[in-house]
Amino acid sequence: MTESERKLWSRIRRKQILGLQFYRQRPIGNYIVDFYCPEAQLVLEVDGSQHMNKLAIERDKYRDSYLKQQGVKVLRFDNLQVLNQLDAVVEKVYQSAVSRV
Repeated sequence: MTESERKLWSRIRRKQILGLQFYRQRPIGNYIVDFYCPEAQLVLEVDGSQHMNKLAIERDKYRDSYLKQQGVKVLRFDNLQVLNQLDAVVEKVYQSAVSRV
């Protein structure tokens, strides 16, 4: 895991958000997502700089569209958001989870 993934994992693991279980590196279809909560049908992606070029952005849109068709909501955060605004990121995860359970 990257440093930002480790930081986020430390705040979502062990059912810290609404008693919901998040899993790391879970497959959904042909994709492996960073973090997944089946009960809330919620995926969390932590994106590094490789996700910022035009081709990667298009791939991510396609992937997110597929996941949405599966009934999954995707939240994307970049590394700097997680590292510098962890509380705000966790609050966004919490709010999204509340609306889905």
